[in-house]
Amino acid sequence: MTVTDLNASGLRRDDRIERWRLFGLASPALLIVLVILVIPVGWLFYVSFIGADGTFSLENYERMIKRRSYARIFQTTFEVSLITTGLCILIGYPLAYFMSQLPLKWANLCLITVLLPFWTSLLVRTYAWLVLLQRQGLVNDWGISLGLWEEPIKMVHNLTGTLIGMVHIMLPFLILPVYGAMRAIDRDYMKAASNLGASPARAFWTVFFPLSTPGLFAGALMVFILCLGFFVTPAVLGGGKVILVSMQIVSNIELFVNWGAASALGVVLLMLTVGALWIASRFVRLEQMTGGGH
Repeated sequence: MTVTDLNASGLRRDDRIERWRLFGLASPALLIVLVILVIPVGWLFYVSFIGADGTFSLENYERMIKRRSYARIFQTTFEVSLITTGLCILIGYPLAYFMSQLPLKWANLCLITVLLPFWTSLLVRTYAWLVLLQRQGLVNDWGISLGLWEEPIKMVHNLTGTLIGMVHIMLPFLILPVYGAMRAIDRDYMKAASNLGASPARAFWTVFFPLSTPGLFAGALMVFILCLGFFVTPAVLGGGKVILVSMQIVSNIELFVNWGAASALGVVLLMLTVGALWIASRFVRLEQMTGGGH
């Protein structure tokens, strides 16, 4: 055996030893992922194939195919998620742009106001909107006193109240990645575009906006995915009239004690979420959405 072969063998042995060391260091984290993620999801898949008689069956999935109510629930879930995401983009992108143009001191102050809702319980914020938007709430009282409308407007226990509450709660999840992407853009690019004769509007749309799209895409995807499994706000502000998949899962467990049907709904929602992430990855790479490879 030559010296070159001995060196190659030693390098391979050192590589194997280093891999085992890395595996040993990562094993606690892998164990946590196994316990809190892999096993519960595996149990979810298993229970979804258990019928009412306790044997293996596809009845839980057949029920979703045969009953149109399930199709309407999934349709409502995706419609609410898409509308919420669109409204968050319309509100959050201009706000993030405004913050990115401020001096760092004032931008940090605005960032604190964006993060302020996280210091309050989600349930408290949801019930606060219920108080504000009800027929005898502050919004209706102010609207009538200002002459904007004459009779109280129904803004809760419907789609309107659900969207208002969800947009308020999801807005920070869009602003934060968009603001981070905008802050990372070199301002010299805009100056260069102006020096080349571009107007401020053209420089924004041809230079600044394309560079901010990874953050916008990441924020929009995050909001959309979170909305798919949202429960508290639609349940409180929707008043049972806006039924999402998460609410149907809870009903199957609490009212019908049917873990199989609830698990099947969870599995389908999980597969649709993974499908949405896969479709998103076809357009923007994951490292771009998370800020890598900027």
